[in-house]
Amino acid sequence: MSTKKITAGISARHVHVTREHLDILFGEGYQLTVKKDLSQPGQFASNEQVDVVTEKGSFKGVRILGPERKNTQIEVSLSDAMKLGLKAPVRDSGDIKNSPGVKLVGPKGSVDLDEGAIVAMRHIHMTPADAAEFGVSDKEVVQVRCGGERGLIFDNVLIRVNEAFALEMHLDTDEGNAAMCKTGDSVELIKK
Repeated sequence: MSTKKITAGISARHVHVTREHLDILFGEGYQLTVKKDLSQPGQFASNEQVDVVTEKGSFKGVRILGPERKNTQIEVSLSDAMKLGLKAPVRDSGDIKNSPGVKLVGPKGSVDLDEGAIVAMRHIHMTPADAAEFGVSDKEVVQVRCGGERGLIFDNVLIRVNEAFALEMHLDTDEGNAAMCKTGDSVELIKK
């Protein structure tokens, strides 16, 4: 097993949008602008934000992550989902089928989504070379140890392998808070 360090990245609630929905929310032909590059190559936090609204709650100013995606998706923590009154499933990013919908409100218009709200499954991005070094494969499920004062072992961590990825584990804010783990901390992969 590799002793290579895996860095944690804590992911706050965010939205991914399609070209079609970006046009509705911000105006025809609008382009997302980069606020900050993210750890995964080509991914960025945009300056653009929308409101996420349900019958039971809302969040103002939820950041859109770019670039545009093939599906509009809202990623929230379990605490966020409870505040919104949603039974958001825990899923791999992109798997939105039969998930609850929300309303997105932008400066130029709004979109009522039939589906799209999920709690992203905790996961580790890695290259094929990283996967070979750790002895794991794409879609494998492992455990990860987060050390520290309230350290714990996370079960059901999905391995995601792609040549374009940078080695990093993604946790949502609930998970990071539970383990007192913050972006930049090192975590340890444990094979089941």
